[in-house]
Amino acid sequence: MASVVAPHFSASCFKRGGLSIWQIFKRPRRAHHGPMNTFAAFYKNLGFTLSLLVMVTFLLAGTIKGVIGLGLPTIAMGLLGLAMAPSQAAALLIIPATLTNVWQLAFGGHLRGLIKRLWPMLLAIFVGTGAGTLWIGMAGGHWVVRGLGAALLLYALSGLFLPTLRAGARSEPWLGPLCGGLTGIITSATGVFVIPAVPYLQALGLSKDELVQALGLSFTVSTLALAGGLLWRGALGGGELSASLLALIPAVLGMWLGQSLRQRISAVLFKRVFFIGLGVLGGHLLISG
Repeated sequence: MASVVAPHFSASCFKRGGLSIWQIFKRPRRAHHGPMNTFAAFYKNLGFTLSLLVMVTFLLAGTIKGVIGLGLPTIAMGLLGLAMAPSQAAALLIIPATLTNVWQLAFGGHLRGLIKRLWPMLLAIFVGTGAGTLWIGMAGGHWVVRGLGAALLLYALSGLFLPTLRAGARSEPWLGPLCGGLTGIITSATGVFVIPAVPYLQALGLSKDELVQALGLSFTVSTLALAGGLLWRGALGGGELSASLLALIPAVLGMWLGQSLRQRISAVLFKRVFFIGLGVLGGHLLISG
């Protein structure tokens, strides 16, 4: 049986009494056997404060995704970016983002048509994300954190104030791959899949179900490419994947809650509040990053 090794995160995070949370996370532990002992060991190594932050973050992010169809990587990277390097937050995202995106793209009945229409953009997203992760990476520098803040702020402002644009059929062959490639590069640097792919998909005039399914498809491609890049760079080992697996539980619970809430509240009002909160968070990261 394999022994449990704590994820090797850097110590550029919170400090309490001179000891970093990530130093706590890096302490060697004796071997544990069985999945339940593995999960318990990771919670213990994380420490209470960071474990609570991860659980609450993914519960909130999953709820937002369940209501409006997007936002899990954006919210998770934004909140976790306050406590850890972007590459560390991105590693935690891999399993929750992939499985909730597969859940999202599996329903709607438009998958085959969307793949046929969007495959040039999807290919560009995959190539841009993978190449960007290898070329740029997420080293956790100040410019990466500020870039994440800028991406969040721009997305919030566009959602609040810009009208929904329309992309003509003639522009799709070149505009789709362009938006896909740019989005992939931005995703590789920040871990957030937002700009310009989401506004582009909104500009295609898709129905509500088509748009939600197209977002899930795009998110899945981007997340898989990001995982491949992180794995190649050695930033996604067994420890990171185990920690990511733990984050799946609150993410799925949140998504289920969000889908239930969507039937009871105004999605327009909720989206407005979401964009305002996103803008405040993005502004904070942009200024203090």
